[in-house]
Amino acid sequence: MEKRATIKDVAEAAGVGVATVSRVLSGGSASPSTRERVLAVAAQLDYRPSALGRNLRQRRTGGIGLLVPDLTDTFYAQLSEGVLACARAAGEPVVVGSTGGDPEQEAELVGMLLEQSVDRLIAVPTGGADTWAPALKAGMTVVFADRLPAEAAPDEPDAFTDLLLLDGLAAPPPAPRPLDAPAVLADDRAGVRTAVRYLRGLGHRRIAFLGGPGHERRAGAFREAVGAPVDEELVVFATGSRDSAYAAASGLFQSRPDLTAVVAGGNVLGEAAVLAARELDLRVPRDVSLVMYDDVPWAELCSPPLTVIAQPGRDMGYRAAELVLRGGPRRARSVTLPTELIVRGSCGPRRT
Repeated sequence: MEKRATIKDVAEAAGVGVATVSRVLSGGSASPSTRERVLAVAAQLDYRPSALGRNLRQRRTGGIGLLVPDLTDTFYAQLSEGVLACARAAGEPVVVGSTGGDPEQEAELVGMLLEQSVDRLIAVPTGGADTWAPALKAGMTVVFADRLPAEAAPDEPDAFTDLLLLDGLAAPPPAPRPLDAPAVLADDRAGVRTAVRYLRGLGHRRIAFLGGPGHERRAGAFREAVGAPVDEELVVFATGSRDSAYAAASGLFQSRPDLTAVVAGGNVLGEAAVLAARELDLRVPRDVSLVMYDDVPWAELCSPPLTVIAQPGRDMGYRAAELVLRGGPRRARSVTLPTELIVRGSCGPRRT
């Protein structure tokens, strides 16, 4: 039996990424030449989402998909454990995938889940809204956790619907805006604001924020908390890797020796800040105070133990699984969970 063409086959033959194929087939943004090439290759390879169409037509459930950027990250491991606990109680299987913080890999995994008839998905998104349009337009129940994808581009003609019609299948209902999917988030604004107020109470004025992918909301909360004018040199972003986090932390300490405190946007960034400070002979908290977003086991084992903004990772995963299992035609409401500032030994008064 001849093997059915996949979305990856179309991407390779057209000389574009999987995310581009997804955007074209879902009616997202693409240049006219790219759109024409992708559709021509899809027709040539006879790529049609028949498996997806059968799944929608028969209303068949294929378990729950779970996509996170990094399974070795302690917070995402906690979130995954919450999802698995809820799914286990409901008797549902879970397919777990790691996107590596790569939008192209994320789009490929979403496409694979669709082809495998997985019709419910929990994701910590890496890509923008265009990455998620195919899943939402296909009728997949999606719940975002920890963060939201970037805003969608303006809608364009829907080529995905045309392919369904060519395949003799009913077109899916009009898609919601990708950001209309429910999400389970921590109260980043309150958490960061509390941390900045605590540091200001200790006399710190030159406070930096060290962020990574998906930390735009936390960076916004930081800017709001420190107030205008914001010294943008003290707002630094790294990519998702540990090497990048270390380079960003080290560069920040060396370029701004006047800073006296740092808020790290996640546990990988907090780890990088601790290592960079140690390499540069900066004493915590005597030379620099440090607050880290995420309470992970090693935070208490540091010398001194780290002050953290704790968010309930396991609860976040459990609630996301509850929402995705609820599904149905009535859109579930998003959930915001509280954060807590846990004061330990990594912060001290600013020294003159």
